[in-house]
Amino acid sequence: MRMVIIYVDEREKGSGVPEKLKAMGLTVIFKMLPIGDYLIPDEIAIERKRIDDFVSSIFDGRLFNQAKKLVENYPKPVMIVEGDLNIARKITSRWSSVIGALISLSLDFNIPILYTSNTQETAELIKHIAIREHRRKEKRASVVINKKPRLAETHEWQEYIVQSLPYVGPKLARRLLNHFGSVYRIFNATVSELAKVEGLGEKRASEIVRIIRAQYKPTSEVDKVKKLTSFLEE
Repeated sequence: MRMVIIYVDEREKGSGVPEKLKAMGLTVIFKMLPIGDYLIPDEIAIERKRIDDFVSSIFDGRLFNQAKKLVENYPKPVMIVEGDLNIARKITSRWSSVIGALISLSLDFNIPILYTSNTQETAELIKHIAIREHRRKEKRASVVINKKPRLAETHEWQEYIVQSLPYVGPKLARRLLNHFGSVYRIFNATVSELAKVEGLGEKRASEIVRIIRAQYKPTSEVDKVKKLTSFLEE
């Protein structure tokens, strides 16, 4: 298995988790992340919260603002709550608000909530998520599509073509086609025009436009190493 990279927010340096990830053999790159604490390229963003911070973030408004940004910018957001949940009963008398927040994250924002006891368990959990995602990408990259599907109707071909775009599944493909009216208009849309469609934030829209307009140039292994080295030297 090749190098597994995790981008870590600078503010997590003192938590102890990044050092444990390094000790487990993962490559940790510190950056000022605008969203989330840990980023597993390019889809999974993890927000780590100690139980005391989780509780305080409910009442100061940070929690749901962070949750909103996570789902708008990443297809696979994850929330890790670290510590004994029963401590929340001692921190606040408003236990029902804590339960309500957990329910809202799960049902309203569709964010998985994972629980750990300490930084060691948190690091192990992040490691397993990163390795699983890395293997999934390697497997996906090795799959070769030998033939196109048998589609009879024009709208089926249109949906098939639009689904080839990053972050776009069947439902979003139909939503884009209903909004723009044709594949041609989708492929010629601007970032701001795409971002208006429900399910596409500005970050995903930017990536779609970048890929559509980029000059075709296959990346060699040498180029990949150079790109990583350049990033590390920034």
